[in-house]
Amino acid sequence: MMKNSIVINADVEKGTINRNIYGHFAEHLGRCIYEGIWVGEDSPIPNTKGIRNDVLEALKQINIPVLRWPGGCFADEYHWKDGIGPRSERKRMVNTHWGGVVENNHFGTHEFMLLCELLDCEPYICGNVGSGTVQEMSEWVEYMTFDGESPMANWRGENGRQEPWNVKYFGVGNENWGCGGNMRPEYYADLYRRYQTYVRNYGDNKIYKIAGGANVDDYNWTEVLMREAGRLMDGLSLHYYTIPGDFWLGKGSATNFPEDEWFITMQKALHMDELITKHGTIMDKYDPEKRVGMIIDEWGTWFDVEQGTNPGFLYQQNTIRDALVAAVHFHIFQKHSDRVQMTNIAQTVNVLQAMVLTEGDKMILTPTYHVFDMYKVHQDATLLSVDATVGSYKYNDQEVPQVTVSASKDKDGKVNISLCNIDHKESASLSIQLRGIAEQISSLSGTILTSDTIDAHNTFEQPEVVKPTEFNQASIENDQLDVTLPPMSVVLLTIA
Repeated sequence: MMKNSIVINADVEKGTINRNIYGHFAEHLGRCIYEGIWVGEDSPIPNTKGIRNDVLEALKQINIPVLRWPGGCFADEYHWKDGIGPRSERKRMVNTHWGGVVENNHFGTHEFMLLCELLDCEPYICGNVGSGTVQEMSEWVEYMTFDGESPMANWRGENGRQEPWNVKYFGVGNENWGCGGNMRPEYYADLYRRYQTYVRNYGDNKIYKIAGGANVDDYNWTEVLMREAGRLMDGLSLHYYTIPGDFWLGKGSATNFPEDEWFITMQKALHMDELITKHGTIMDKYDPEKRVGMIIDEWGTWFDVEQGTNPGFLYQQNTIRDALVAAVHFHIFQKHSDRVQMTNIAQTVNVLQAMVLTEGDKMILTPTYHVFDMYKVHQDATLLSVDATVGSYKYNDQEVPQVTVSASKDKDGKVNISLCNIDHKESASLSIQLRGIAEQISSLSGTILTSDTIDAHNTFEQPEVVKPTEFNQASIENDQLDVTLPPMSVVLLTIA
């Protein structure tokens, strides 16, 4: 077992980790909104004004900073006026993208803004460019944020809300290269310029405008958008999913997978670093001051749906493998926190790499949820300089780094070090030198998330198979921290 050498420079600060890197995404897709978040006020499931309490409490615990809604592909066929007013009178619609189900529009703008208030998080609204008009988008912003006398503000008042909401983040379209209109970048850049003109700032509400960015490695899309519209945007999105198989021919199972798919999944998760670097280099060319944030508002694992479930609902289980994927991504996002200002995992409940899964009135927390809970200490903390020389995780003739690491300092001066060992068989021995804090160390504590099998996951029958426990395989002497990471583990160490 190779000794991995890491130096943490607690006195070399690299800027602030935007708390929005730990953001979320809830789309009208499958059982994410309906059943997962919204059960209605008449439901026997305990709820607050229609929003289920168990999910609400679980999500509060992980300090969700920002929530993206209503899509996704759904956003470019969503017409917001159908989702306001008395619920019994709202227009029903067919969700053509996701399962062809009929939705009653009971969860609309007012319900989403209530959810954000209950979670104490920022709303991130995604507007409809694909099938909507400039007027529709402009009036939505007016409806939500105008304070005073106006047709939309008056209508908001008639629907029970006098005060305007504070809406900071607004996406002008989604995946306009695909489900959002199959556009060329030149065409979308012009449309973006036009639509964003009417996404206005009313009163004290200042909107951070996010343009629809590239899919995976479409570097030309980023080039065209930055060249043609960079000065008119505050953020530019990027979408990348971790898929071990083929998107169309079979992505791979969430739970029943061979060892080689574990390795491929880790390899593909680590690819995010290259994507951010290359897209970031193009953005630097047009925006060297890094004013425009990279907004990775869809990421996470995407596997084949669970057997017997609607293929359009994208319901998948969540194992220790998903937890490692999340932790690896956070280390990459934090490394690039000078450019990456928000990310939104897909999705919050019952869809893709979810935080919680529900079945009737039951709810379970996933391994991914526990990573978000452990890592919330990094939100708004100061990124610390880390130098790491680590061994390789080898499988057949391929290799990737076995260990990834990130470190930050919170407002109270505590140093939090997060570590991943992505090797599914071998432990990792770490020698960590702490520079700039040795004289101040008074305590060391740790938490670990791991399992004995590569497919370990929580079920409604056994909801605590994978959960965090106290970590005691670390020792500290002077400025030297020695740690042994078990295979496939996520560890958080706190030095106070």
